[in-house]
Amino acid sequence: MAEKITPRSENYSQWYIDIVLQAKLADYAPVKGCMVIRPNGYALWEKMRDVLDGMFKETGHKNAYFPLLIPDSFLKREAEHVEGFSPELAVVTYGGGEELDEPLIIRPTSETIIWSMYKKWIQSYRDLPLLINQWANVVRWEKRTRLFLRTTEFLWQEGHTAHETADEAQEETLKMLFVYKKFAEEYMAIPVLAGEKTENEKFAGAVKTYTIEAMMQDRKALQAGTSHNLGQNFAKAFDVTFQTKDGTLDYVWATSWGVSTRLIGALIMTHSDDKGLILPPRLAPTEVVIIPIYKNKTKATVLEYCNRLYQSLRGKYSVVLDDDDQNTPGWKFSEWELQGIPLRIEVGPRDIEKEEVILARRDTGEKISVPSKSLEQRIGEILEDIQNNLFKRAATFKQENTHGIEAYEDFKRIIDSDGGFIQAPWCGSSECELRIKEETKATIRAIPISNNGDANGKKCLYCGEDAKFIATFAKSY
Repeated sequence: MAEKITPRSENYSQWYIDIVLQAKLADYAPVKGCMVIRPNGYALWEKMRDVLDGMFKETGHKNAYFPLLIPDSFLKREAEHVEGFSPELAVVTYGGGEELDEPLIIRPTSETIIWSMYKKWIQSYRDLPLLINQWANVVRWEKRTRLFLRTTEFLWQEGHTAHETADEAQEETLKMLFVYKKFAEEYMAIPVLAGEKTENEKFAGAVKTYTIEAMMQDRKALQAGTSHNLGQNFAKAFDVTFQTKDGTLDYVWATSWGVSTRLIGALIMTHSDDKGLILPPRLAPTEVVIIPIYKNKTKATVLEYCNRLYQSLRGKYSVVLDDDDQNTPGWKFSEWELQGIPLRIEVGPRDIEKEEVILARRDTGEKISVPSKSLEQRIGEILEDIQNNLFKRAATFKQENTHGIEAYEDFKRIIDSDGGFIQAPWCGSSECELRIKEETKATIRAIPISNNGDANGKKCLYCGEDAKFIATFAKSY
């Protein structure tokens, strides 16, 4: 019930955990740092997965599956890659009761195992591009975990592609970044900032890393998805060459890109309130719940009417009829609000007499009287309006909490008080970037693609030298 949820204003972190637990999205596993994804949470992940999978296939990608266990020697072939992941690795040294000849790594990501196979599969330019995606689990031995946002094991997809030229790889990298952006904005109803990561923040082993960054209700940034141009680094590490159209040999050009169950955390922290979860209709496993309201003498009539409604709607919407008579309608209202169902249909004897029903929106709480004969159409219209309203609400919040700053004192004041996204001129120096991080705990989330790195003659907010970029800073998860 909603009264179990800590108000956001009291403790935002506990509010988030309360929603995850009380909406039955996930629970803590016996292994520290791991989680059990419950049916409500997994149904939401399935909706996300199915939409994304369709978007990947529309852009020419095919699914495959690669092993969970990776030889230790594979990771060591790409020095920057192994250095970046070493602190997070889980290593298997025994199998079948015997010590292994070579330790095996439980995959933190699959570049190395995939590129060992690409060496076998790619010989000629005719084999390119190779566009493969994998839906899998990964393990990263995190020291500080939080359900969905950062766990030792999590679910994700990872795309891995091989190309004939550097231009093709860069085109793929940006194409998939904008697939993620479209998914976040059109399905998750979350406005995101698309941009490039700095050298300090990029993926280990990448030439360039691009990101979509979302603003949560506590004004912190959440990295919601990344796309990496790997250049020829992994091809060289695994000696993956191909015969070009000119008859010469060259190393292939690569990309990788991924999103994870972290997206569920993003949904919660962007849209939900003190009553519980709020889900955008395009991803809600259940779009509509029907709740009968009756007394003993009207029970049969109301239930029969509600069942007819259910049968008429079930082929067009994902709908549930809550005819459990163990709980009151008020209890059911709160419970379904907690679970984030976008639209509730209330039906009582008076509504039947007037040939109408009451629709209650989860996003605004508004109740609307709708004639039964136009119910199907109105449900579709209202669900679409809820989807749009959630995006507009989040976009307004993001805009109101994005600040253009040039003075470092103003930067520190905002970061220490309200927070949010700060767009500020930066010279491009790693030293300035690291000092800002040390002093404020804010990082450069992205150099927005939209500004093309144009600093318009401004000075770096930290050192005062000529700025190369307008970077977006924020505290983050």
